[in-house]
Amino acid sequence: MSNSPVQTSWVDIPGDAGPFGGYLALPPGGRGPGLMLLQEIFGVNPHIRAVAEQYALAGFVVLAPDLFWRDAYRVELGYVGADHERAYALMRNIQADTVLADLQATLAALRARPEFNGKVGALGYCMGGRLAYTAAAKLPLDVAVAYYGGGIQNQLDLAASVACPMQFHYAEQDTHIPLDAVAAVKAAMAGKPAEFHVYPGAQHGFNCWARASYHAGSAARAHGRSLGFLSQLF
Repeated sequence: MSNSPVQTSWVDIPGDAGPFGGYLALPPGGRGPGLMLLQEIFGVNPHIRAVAEQYALAGFVVLAPDLFWRDAYRVELGYVGADHERAYALMRNIQADTVLADLQATLAALRARPEFNGKVGALGYCMGGRLAYTAAAKLPLDVAVAYYGGGIQNQLDLAASVACPMQFHYAEQDTHIPLDAVAAVKAAMAGKPAEFHVYPGAQHGFNCWARASYHAGSAARAHGRSLGFLSQLF
């Protein structure tokens, strides 16, 4: 939006196999902490770009990397039908070593920005929530937030390596992530600076206003909690 105080652009992120794209959103104040925004399986689509702008408006230097770039350049998908099927196919093609390299490259790109003020966090949704957890375990982050991170419960061994404060958001009625999986993640993170929030009546993807599962009240509460948690970066 031309009248927005948030400046946005696609930028090149230097990667191990060549540059790849990232959606950059800069805060109105010009400088701020870095926030690596990690996509759902639907790409850096209008929802993720809007979230980037939402957090930039709050003062963060936000960079959302195109994590499917090795298979499909800047793909943007919807949530039903053929797009939904393609999204799952792209997710299945992601390799742990290459996506970690892309996260490392994104972190380096954020740190190199002239607007970056010295601290950095990760925020992710769905697949991106799982990757925020992975990044918290494997990269030097100051804080991380995961929304309905599918598959975290299958990577509990990483919990011991999470050194930064971390916040988790889950839907009570998530058919992808049952409450016993949430309990398993919570148990694995016991003794660490971790917060867990479960939203009654909400389903997977409750933060996304473009999905049938959008739950405005839960999204508002989660956003407020996320902002409060991420404010420790300032």
